[in-house]
Amino acid sequence: MKHKFKSLRKGALILAAAVVVVVGIVLLSGHLLAGRAGVVSDGAQAVSSPIQRAIGSAVDWLESVYGYLYKYDALVAENAELKKELADAQTQARAGQDAIDENNRLRGLLGFSQKHTDFEYADAKITEWSPDNWSSSFTISAGSDDGVAVGDCVIDEQGNLCGQVAELGTRWARVRTVIDVNTAVGVLVGEGGNAAMVKGDFALMNQGRIKLTYLTEGTQLLPGDTILSSGRGEYFPPGLVIGTIEEVRQEAGGQTIYGVVKPACDFGTLSQVFVIKSFNVGG
Repeated sequence: MKHKFKSLRKGALILAAAVVVVVGIVLLSGHLLAGRAGVVSDGAQAVSSPIQRAIGSAVDWLESVYGYLYKYDALVAENAELKKELADAQTQARAGQDAIDENNRLRGLLGFSQKHTDFEYADAKITEWSPDNWSSSFTISAGSDDGVAVGDCVIDEQGNLCGQVAELGTRWARVRTVIDVNTAVGVLVGEGGNAAMVKGDFALMNQGRIKLTYLTEGTQLLPGDTILSSGRGEYFPPGLVIGTIEEVRQEAGGQTIYGVVKPACDFGTLSQVFVIKSFNVGG
């Protein structure tokens, strides 16, 4: 459309130049014929009248074209201003929604914190996800300067276990998620609280799932059972929700049973996390 109007402007200028030339010819002819009478005068009048009418029509047309072009330029400028105002409004709306989302996450964490008053947290934003298919990890905007240490566990606002700090910088840390192949967490299964372990498995990792294995003898797995951290060791406090048993399977030999666990942490929407920097080991 822009190129079309540029061509229209160019054509209008050419036509205007042609009109000027014709007007000049007519005026010159009128001057030369001014002193003559009779047939010559009548002939000049007969020729000049149609030309004058054509010139008048051309001038009117040019005026309408330039008026339209002027209005077009004004509309283009107005449209650009409206686009800028819309972009500014969308930016403000996104900022407002981000603030609302963060407030909701903090409110959720507050409810969890009231049950675990011994926990000390560092909140962080996820800045990058691992780009490869061989691991599952993300980078956060908190590091040693924020009191974060390697081995610290990472949760969402509901207290669901998301992962564990694997690498550390002064203002960043890489978190290995619970589905990563190198993750291993001691857990409790079902109402009986039987000990077991969730361990990363490559095939299940690509499905967003974890393997529940190393079951205590006599442990019965049921789909829907909740898996909680056992608290064994120094890095994971007890009672963090890891996920639920989605399916019970047997190994290829048919002797060993294991569970497929769906994580409680929703990695698809995760944007802000909380690092548990310290807690009472005694719970």
